[in-house]
Amino acid sequence: MSKVKVISCSGVGKVFGLMAREAALEITNKLRPNETETVCLAHVVTGDTDIKEKIEGCSCITIDGCPQLCAAKNIELAGGIVKAKYRTIDEMRTHRGVDAGTATILTDDGWKIVDELCTKICSNVDKILKEEK
Repeated sequence: MSKVKVISCSGVGKVFGLMAREAALEITNKLRPNETETVCLAHVVTGDTDIKEKIEGCSCITIDGCPQLCAAKNIELAGGIVKAKYRTIDEMRTHRGVDAGTATILTDDGWKIVDELCTKICSNVDKILKEEK
């Protein structure tokens, strides 16, 4: 069974993109390293054949920073099966007025929001893996 791919947008220049990247790295490196992996969205967008082969036909979860859904759209175009789409901007809506940080550094509150998002995504990873058994 292949690992669930957790892919974030690049989101350079906004705190939402940083939150997406940090969530993907937290999940794939610490919370579910044996069940998940990530790939670089830029390689997907530029048509890297090795990366395309890695995601084609595989279960994927995308984390986008904004409503443009660049990660979700590009993973689908590359043949990945997007089982769940998350947007950090949606997570921020439940934390109105909270300063999550900047494009380069998260505040303590920003990390708490990322942790909440990771919990949701990990639950979905577990669900996907259970369905695929």
